[in-house]
Amino acid sequence: MTSTALFYIIIAILIINFLIDKIINALNAKHFNDVLPEDIKDVYDDDDYKKSQKYKATNYKFGIITSLFSFFLTLGFLFFDGFEFVDNIARSYSDHPIIVALIFFGIIMIGSDIITTPFSYYGTFVIEEKFGFNKTTVKTFILDKIKGWFMMAILGGGILALIIWFYQVTENHFWLYAWGLIATFTLFMNMFYSKLIVPLFNKQTPLEAGSLRDKISEYAQNVGFKLDKIFVIDGSKRSTKANAYFSGFGSEKRVTLYDTLIKDLDDEEIVAVLAHEVGHYKRKHIIFNLFASILLTGLTLYVLSLFVSNPLLSNALGVESASFHIGLIAFGLLYAPISEITGLIMNVFSRKFEYQADDYAKNTYKAEPLITSLKKLSKNSLSNLTPHPAFVFMHYSHPTLLERIKNLRS
Repeated sequence: MTSTALFYIIIAILIINFLIDKIINALNAKHFNDVLPEDIKDVYDDDDYKKSQKYKATNYKFGIITSLFSFFLTLGFLFFDGFEFVDNIARSYSDHPIIVALIFFGIIMIGSDIITTPFSYYGTFVIEEKFGFNKTTVKTFILDKIKGWFMMAILGGGILALIIWFYQVTENHFWLYAWGLIATFTLFMNMFYSKLIVPLFNKQTPLEAGSLRDKISEYAQNVGFKLDKIFVIDGSKRSTKANAYFSGFGSEKRVTLYDTLIKDLDDEEIVAVLAHEVGHYKRKHIIFNLFASILLTGLTLYVLSLFVSNPLLSNALGVESASFHIGLIAFGLLYAPISEITGLIMNVFSRKFEYQADDYAKNTYKAEPLITSLKKLSKNSLSNLTPHPAFVFMHYSHPTLLERIKNLRS
């Protein structure tokens, strides 16, 4: 195979992925105005449903613009040898492979983020603001960007530097060391993300003593689930949308409730939501997802090790000399269809796990407060309650609201 043929394979993959995505989104958009099924008719009144339809339509149109921009920017970068241009800039500062790669990816990542910032700004301060969701200030928006860049530079840059060093020292066996590094990092972040990373962006405070904490503690004790660390996060700092999540293992296990969740739901509904999350722990879903992620990472790195040193990869992107960082970009583009397939498989498992967690909550607590909480959360985020089945299959990690309610009432 020639580098030219490989180049056009990459272009074909990009075009096919783009067209599939647009077709699926268009099919989904045709269902925005569907009549709501009986089981979820009470989620919206007429005014709220019209608002929900406008919100979906606005985001759909905005999504077309942003995806077209990204698509043509990527194509332009490929056809006009953008990667070679950035590679030459990086090599003008150093000839050390690690330094060159760090500068190269730094320019690509930060440049891409800067170019797409106007879209992010519009989405936050125009669309989300218009529909009453946005609570982010311009200062918070800018600080989030800066903090994100620093984290990307320190964590992402550090991991990339080590992987390239492994490659220089061990060549095709580098994937084993890289896999060990990423697996360790993944486990560490699962343990300490809430303690180390979240405080950089949000304030977390222990849930104060009172009826809610008592009910959560009582439920946890009844199902034999030790839960001492219950925190409230200031999610309202950025949005009115609500959430809750578990993180960590063992002594670092904690539950985090958004302040918006506490505002939107009553105590029984919050306990029901937490019962669902406990179900994920009890059914070992957290462990499954963690190790599936690690195994998929190992598989990806192994396949990468088979091809990354082939000069065809670099040549396909217009760079004459073979280099790890250019090969990594080309491999990522070529591997996209496989990533899509593994993502679809993980979504199938995820939807199955959501049913199992709902069943656990139903059997150890109550179904009805979980149903009412799901309805409230859907209403408050103006969710699409009638998505196209193909869109659900491609993009949903959770079953639809209607499917979950039917399961909870069965």
